[in-house]
Amino acid sequence: MRPRPPAVLTSLPARFSSRLHDERVAAWLGMALGVSFLSAFATGLISHFMQHPPAWAQWPSRPVNLYRVSQGVHVIGGLATVPLLLAKLWTVYPKLWQWPPVRSAAHGLRRLAVFALVGGALFQFVTGVLNIAYWYAFPFLFTTAHYWTAYIVIGALLVHAADQWPKARRTVMTRPQDAVGRRAFLLTVAGAGGVIAATTAGEAFTPLARLAVLAPRRPGTGPQGLPVNRSAAAAGVTAPARDPGWRLTVTGRVARELTLSLDDLRALPQHTARLPIACVEGWSADGAWRGVRLRDLLAMAGAPAGARVRIESLQRGGIYRTSQVAPPHWRDPLTLLALGLNGEPLHLDHGYPCRLIAPNRPGVMQTKWVHRVVVE
Repeated sequence: MRPRPPAVLTSLPARFSSRLHDERVAAWLGMALGVSFLSAFATGLISHFMQHPPAWAQWPSRPVNLYRVSQGVHVIGGLATVPLLLAKLWTVYPKLWQWPPVRSAAHGLRRLAVFALVGGALFQFVTGVLNIAYWYAFPFLFTTAHYWTAYIVIGALLVHAADQWPKARRTVMTRPQDAVGRRAFLLTVAGAGGVIAATTAGEAFTPLARLAVLAPRRPGTGPQGLPVNRSAAAAGVTAPARDPGWRLTVTGRVARELTLSLDDLRALPQHTARLPIACVEGWSADGAWRGVRLRDLLAMAGAPAGARVRIESLQRGGIYRTSQVAPPHWRDPLTLLALGLNGEPLHLDHGYPCRLIAPNRPGVMQTKWVHRVVVE
């Protein structure tokens, strides 16, 4: 005999009488979420592999704005998905109270996949919002947790979609008797997502900068017209960066080592490149950078054409105190060791006396306060 549901559940059906708790609304929301999740997963992989490139991946230096666009879509699109996710959860949450909770082994597996999907999606949403707000209230490394949880979410999504697709397809193809309320609800959800996109897109799309009231960074705000994530004081490099005895060293697998003062670098041929700083939090801004081409400096040192280059900062610690520059990037004429920005000497918070700036790279890999270039 099937056990009777607890008394607290017997009064719940009346609370779920809204027509919006139906399969048709859930199906439309689910398909939209599927598209959004797949977009976030693809752009998230691009971001991860650009920051932590595997041996088999050689990311190109062109187009210049590839990472900027990809990460902007990832973050801004992810934020715009929040109303969609909450609406979907509200639509289907009555199913959490179905009795019995598990009817068979197959039903149990379906519910487990849904649990992984819901739990993983909420985890990605909460930690992602905290990350772009620069509030690291969790004890784990965000990028690692975000990356691996994405596989759990997308796997659970594919299992759930395969299981629900026949029913969802039948549902959306059926003409509803009363579509007005459902249509208004779906348009409201879409409108909420659009508002969030419009009020954050300005952090990457300059014409909308004035509307970016929800963005943690805006183009034009910061020293020399560019935002800053980490200041020289926070990095603990104020004194060594201002030291008149600062020198840039080019060493490693080279024909001759170079040791150059700031005046030596300024005496070399100077070039200007208009490139964005594009950060993992989704914001980006253009700047006119001026300095020495990295490829010219490596040619002076006699570096091999296929060598990888490690750029080292004056920072004493942190996982991004160094960055690797592969041949496609250091050979690009737009890749500079910048000494100036927007017609002025480089501001201390932007990496004075010398910083790396290269096309199509995440901001954390545009190393500031450079003092050493190692050819590997």
